[in-house]
Amino acid sequence: MSFIGDFCDDVARSIGFLSRLPMPARHFVGYDGRLSRAVRAFPLAGLLIASPSATIAAALIALQVSSLFAAFVVVAIQALVTGALHEDGLGDTADGLGGGRDRDAALDIMKDSRIGTYGAVALILSFGLRVSALASILPLFTPLGAGMVVLAAATLSRATMVWHWARLPPARTGGVAAAAGEPEPGATRFALAFGLVAAMLLFYFAKVPALGLIATLVACFLAVKGFGRIVARKIGGHTGDTIGATQQLTEIAVLGALALTV
Repeated sequence: MSFIGDFCDDVARSIGFLSRLPMPARHFVGYDGRLSRAVRAFPLAGLLIASPSATIAAALIALQVSSLFAAFVVVAIQALVTGALHEDGLGDTADGLGGGRDRDAALDIMKDSRIGTYGAVALILSFGLRVSALASILPLFTPLGAGMVVLAAATLSRATMVWHWARLPPARTGGVAAAAGEPEPGATRFALAFGLVAAMLLFYFAKVPALGLIATLVACFLAVKGFGRIVARKIGGHTGDTIGATQQLTEIAVLGALALTV
């Protein structure tokens, strides 16, 4: 019972951290704000956070609404539910990595709440690539299958956040990521296993072909590894912004791979 209670707390804390959805106060009694153990629930939290947009995707496909309109609505709801948290991380990361002459300059830029050219371009590309990919693949599935694809991408992308967080050291001693603590090894393994299995099952039941399953895994791996190397070389480790950017890049990679192979 203790494990179940602790895991429910972790799910609520993860949802509270990753979205604007209100969670019952009882899950935060005595909570110090650290996520070292709670990250194990990130993939499940991602699935629950994406449930509204997945439900809308299924409904719009069932009503045979324009796939482009449906894709825009799905992405818009995701941004509203999360408070554009991950988009903010992507924009700040793009500004820092693109505009910073060195490590310190990049970190200073990433702390600036104002958006620059690199951040604006990154956000335009993120929304454009996700919407266009969804517009091309949603009509290929049943309404239920379309919703499952949205859920699978959300689940897998939250698992990769934990992977990026765990495999790189903190780039700065302060900030959101440092204050939240380092992911525990066991929690990281659980998050990756749960996220991978849940996403593959959702893709399978959505009837994604084998080539699509392989392509999503390869694209996901390359996106996280490649981005991690760039971040490590530029700023020496992760920040809260790069963790959020990882979610965006993974979702783009997964949806793009499906658009190319399904």
